[in-house]
Amino acid sequence: MTELFLAEGPALQRRVARIVGQEDSADVMQEGFLRLWSRAADRLALHPAYLAQCLRNASIDWLRRERRQQALRRDILPEQMACPPVEAPQAVIATDELRRLNAAIRAMPQQQRLVFLLNRRHGCTYREIAKATGLSDSTVEREIARALRACHGALD
Repeated sequence: MTELFLAEGPALQRRVARIVGQEDSADVMQEGFLRLWSRAADRLALHPAYLAQCLRNASIDWLRRERRQQALRRDILPEQMACPPVEAPQAVIATDELRRLNAAIRAMPQQQRLVFLLNRRHGCTYREIAKATGLSDSTVEREIARALRACHGALD
């Protein structure tokens, strides 16, 4: 794949630049090569025409994504983009709630805290947590339920 990129890269980049523009062509090239690399699990020898088609498709996908984002930006009013101002009492309440939540998380047993943070902070699924920690799915579920009860208790 490296040899193919070195041999065909400059010509393909010019081709991609004609579709998406010079300033975005490197990003599209990288995205296209990443797609191709992830799909070529068996790392078979790739033909330059296949690579060119993959990069053309990545360019078209990029253009479609850009058009959707531009349409969204065009339809959003400036006041919708701005965050509402936070008033002093709200800021004090939010800071106090955050402090109590952090204290509740620090007070959790180590296993419960680990499971909770893997799920809530890092977005891991129960099954992923169970596999990574060696716990059963039901134990992970139980620990997260206990952690959530502790967090709700800290806020009441």
